[in-house]
Amino acid sequence: MRLAVVGNPENRRVALFAAAVQRAGLPAPEVFPWRDVLRDGRVPGPGTLVRIDSPGENAEVGALLRELGGGRPAGPAEHGEIVGAAAAFAGLRVGLGRVEAGGGVLLNSPAEILAMTAKPRCHALLTARGVPVPPALEPVHDYASLRSAMARAGWPRVFVKPAYGSSASGVLALAAAGRRVTAVTSAELSGGRLFNNLRVRRYDGEPVIASIVDRLAPDGLHVERWFPKAALDDRVLDLRVVVIAGRPRHVVVRASRSPMTNLHLGNARGDVAAVRAAAGERAWEAAMHTCARVAECFPGSLQAGVDLMFRAGWREHAVAEVNAFGDLLPGVLVDGLDTYGAQVAAIKEMACAT
Repeated sequence: MRLAVVGNPENRRVALFAAAVQRAGLPAPEVFPWRDVLRDGRVPGPGTLVRIDSPGENAEVGALLRELGGGRPAGPAEHGEIVGAAAAFAGLRVGLGRVEAGGGVLLNSPAEILAMTAKPRCHALLTARGVPVPPALEPVHDYASLRSAMARAGWPRVFVKPAYGSSASGVLALAAAGRRVTAVTSAELSGGRLFNNLRVRRYDGEPVIASIVDRLAPDGLHVERWFPKAALDDRVLDLRVVVIAGRPRHVVVRASRSPMTNLHLGNARGDVAAVRAAAGERAWEAAMHTCARVAECFPGSLQAGVDLMFRAGWREHAVAEVNAFGDLLPGVLVDGLDTYGAQVAAIKEMACAT
């Protein structure tokens, strides 16, 4: 069995997957750096099982994606700068096409990676399959059209998300009450440019909120009705559930005092057992069943990270997002395996079956 990874060699996910492969007694996978795929077209060939990992968190790769997607060829963006998301997505499509053309056996479908990454497309797909998601506004193209659409829908509170992106980059939790508008976000305006900051902040001035939205809008926006999340110990929470080979396995609770629950923003891991007890076994099993249904929407993907929210009161739940590369849950073991060990076990089962 020949295994390869398309990814950034410095990425922790690549190293953890390679370690899991070797623990399983298999040869170390060959790593094909994204920069080589994008710059030179070097990809795994026929007969190789290929794991596709995230091209993110590398400035050079980000610049190559934007250039390949028709964006500015001005080199890497500044650290944390939110820029060129639509062009990067277009570049990702080209890069994934090259990987697919190499003829390897892909463990992650390029079409499904793209569908998960494009939030409007993912939301539409889940909606069509009957998966519970927060309702979405009609498309908006700037702050003025956003406020008009909110007024028509009668929604005073929404989540404004860039159409392409991850890690809460550029996401705003926006609330409007008459002339008063507030937004909670990790986005920061500096020198007329927009950056993703690890400190979540609150904006109360409408002009600066409008400016942030208008800077994000050219790359596309996806706006959902605010979903009131359940809370424990004065922290709202949601779950990252990693589904592997169709089975919801590894779960992390993300608890926060702000609407943004991403752990890299300084939020805390919650107690899975406490959340399961608060929800009750029936509600918990229903939520896990929903995560399995999400995986059924992406049958060509070995794994997916599902962000699942319980509504306050625990009687309902909804899917916030689906992440093609959302399997980094360090220290979370199920049957003695982390997410990467479980993926390798599933790969070995697949190989034996064929």
